[in-house]
Amino acid sequence: MSLAERVVSALTEIVGADNVRTDLRSREPYGVDALGQGRPPDLVVIPGSTGEVAAIARLCDERRVPLVVRGGGTGYSGGAVPTRGGVVVSMERFTRIIEIDERNLLAVVEPNVITAELQRAVERVGLFYPPDPASFEKSALGGNVAECAGGPRAFKYGTTRRYVLGLEAVLPTGEIIETGSKAVKNVVGYDLTQLLVGSEGTLAIITRITFRLVPKPPARATLLAVCADVQTAVAAVTALIERRVVPAAVELIDAESLQAVRDQFGHELAPATAGAVLIVESDGMQKAVDEEIEQVAQACRAVGATPVTLATSEAERERLWNARRLISPALRATGLLKINHDVVVPRGRIPELFGVIDELRVAYRLKIAAFGHAGDGNIHVNLMIDGGSSDERARAKAAERVLFERVVALEGSISGEHGIGFAKAQYLGIELSVEEIALMKRVKAAFDPNGILNPGKIFP
Repeated sequence: MSLAERVVSALTEIVGADNVRTDLRSREPYGVDALGQGRPPDLVVIPGSTGEVAAIARLCDERRVPLVVRGGGTGYSGGAVPTRGGVVVSMERFTRIIEIDERNLLAVVEPNVITAELQRAVERVGLFYPPDPASFEKSALGGNVAECAGGPRAFKYGTTRRYVLGLEAVLPTGEIIETGSKAVKNVVGYDLTQLLVGSEGTLAIITRITFRLVPKPPARATLLAVCADVQTAVAAVTALIERRVVPAAVELIDAESLQAVRDQFGHELAPATAGAVLIVESDGMQKAVDEEIEQVAQACRAVGATPVTLATSEAERERLWNARRLISPALRATGLLKINHDVVVPRGRIPELFGVIDELRVAYRLKIAAFGHAGDGNIHVNLMIDGGSSDERARAKAAERVLFERVVALEGSISGEHGIGFAKAQYLGIELSVEEIALMKRVKAAFDPNGILNPGKIFP
């Protein structure tokens, strides 16, 4: 019996024959994520309990078999994609909302609960889970934790990291650990919970999450500001920040993105002459929301945005946000290869970032669509190229390195919420020093001494 056959036999004993996938057709969907690059794993196993996950990890560690954990598969950096074959552990059976504790403002969930499902469940009892990645109807909470996902509301509420109180996780060597607690304060030992948040599935396999919740805001208002160009939109963001306004969300969409949504889905968010739009949402107590959204409107009008309109119904509000969520699908539907980089700079340097984007368009003769979370400086820069053109691919490759170098020079980061995965691993040294990378590798070795868990990710 070959090693592969022995592994299949042992895994079948752990999870049952119905939860092992060996044929190519069944394995192929587990070989890519939203990035669209990768290769199928040699095996897929679908455990149903933490004990089964631990047994799988022990087996793979003993046999030195690469092990990759997968949730919703919505990531943009290849984080859940095997690069060296081996076994994919799909968490698709971990779908329970175990507890919603209204008294202590928390929820306990399994990692493959979809983000939107938790949001709807807690809102039914007057609570609120703020993180809202654009893929919230498809992305799994375990992946949100692994990538420290953000979203439009991160400007006011912060990213996933702020809401994770505790984790149950399986180490690559098979031990089960519980980090953090249900208490909002905990300084006993190292903060392993926050170490695992954003670790991209390279340190442990998350099997249960305890989230902090907040009361659901009783009121909200959403505004659309149409701008002649991106510079006006950026100036509006600066103006509202100078007024000390902190809306729940501030989203900027450029003309290329608006045109893609218009062409692919017939969604007319703004006239074809618009150079950019802002979607701004405020939430909180009704009186405060009314005052804040009026401040936002004044800031937008002061820099020349027109028209500036307030959504007058929930249907109209949803129409605005649906257009925002359609941008990535619309850009992909153009038939061009969409190379998405979620760079982030300090808010005050957003004008300089868009200046860099303009320079890249000209210098490298590239079509670039830019949109994203202007409130926290996290802009998704999409290089749109003919994937069959080696010349365009080469120009895009050169442009993305310059983009990352310039972003770091602006005191920003090459990834705000998508992670590094394998897509950006070669650029890690642009932002991190040799000493920092060496320290991170030592942390990785402490958790995963045999290097089996999600190999080929983060580190070049």
